[in-house]
Amino acid sequence: MSGFAKNLKSKLFGKSNKASHTASGKQPEPAFSIQPHPATTNDPADLQAPGGLKHNGAMDAFHARDPHVPSDTIRNNLPEPLTRKELHARQAELNN
Repeated sequence: MSGFAKNLKSKLFGKSNKASHTASGKQPEPAFSIQPHPATTNDPADLQAPGGLKHNGAMDAFHARDPHVPSDTIRNNLPEPLTRKELHARQAELNN
């Protein structure tokens, strides 16, 4: 490669050819370092993202309120449940 091309390459890629090679013509070995671990305790649950029953919000299972009991007017206005025969007939109607 000509000197002009080497000079242009070093300016474009921000590194010189001479600095990247050692005296023997080989590229230097990559350097590795140890990264810190995010754990502060030995409990593996500390590393897991909250989810399911452990998301520390208003939807937590242990912070749930009493079950909803509808008022008398709503309960009295509900239709009667369908019989087993009616349900089977409705199922056959929907599946066909």
